[in-house]
Amino acid sequence: MSERRRHRLRLEISREASRLFWEHGVAATSGDRIAEAVGLSTRTIWRHFRSKESCAEPIVIKGVAWETSALRSWPRHLSLDDHLAAEAVRYESAADALEHADTLLAIKMIRLADHEPLIRTAWLMACDHVEREMTTIIAKRLGLPADDFAVRLYGAAASAALRVVNEELGAAALRGVVPEGFEDDVIRRLARAVRDATGGAIGDAIGDAIGDAIAPADAELRTQQVPVNSIAPCRHQLPRHPPERCGGQVAHPGRSEPVGGAGSSG
Repeated sequence: MSERRRHRLRLEISREASRLFWEHGVAATSGDRIAEAVGLSTRTIWRHFRSKESCAEPIVIKGVAWETSALRSWPRHLSLDDHLAAEAVRYESAADALEHADTLLAIKMIRLADHEPLIRTAWLMACDHVEREMTTIIAKRLGLPADDFAVRLYGAAASAALRVVNEELGAAALRGVVPEGFEDDVIRRLARAVRDATGGAIGDAIGDAIGDAIAPADAELRTQQVPVNSIAPCRHQLPRHPPERCGGQVAHPGRSEPVGGAGSSG
């Protein structure tokens, strides 16, 4: 099996598993049930995933892939706010229905992670992936090595701040309390989270468009600024709908709905 086919198959399994986790709860969802939903054998499920809860990982990781990709292209002459706003528009024009559905599933899994420890493991693994990517991006932007202490602190602080922001924004979206102008506010909140987490050292524009073209050839020009991450496409198109139900219960933050404890594999 090619790597591309393997990746596609894991994502298909993850979609169905995440849907079942959200609709029925983790405890009520077995490996056999996931296999039946995908149309595969249970043995095939275990060939690709170490446990039923780990089936959520691909969809959650996909939720952060857009942000890391956008941050790699963050030009020096734009502020983080302006760049994320532009990338959000670009994403919206290119994303199809399946992409939006995957984004919503990622939000649901992050929400479910509040009271399902093994699902939270998948979310924290995605956050660790983002932090590592961010550290690399920061290092290149600053012209410093990736293991520089300040670079690592910036990456860790910004990633943690954005994790909290996205958890709160996702919870608001699933409650159906997204106000007018919320998309623009999401961009501002994300950028502010990065600035606050790094003491204002990161987020503003530096240089100009001409400098962007020259900077890659001269590491000394990259002396400031670092980027940041988010989960799901900047949450710029968060779903506006009534409160979702998770495992038969309405999902509200601050409440511990009994959706079922994390079951054992299979």
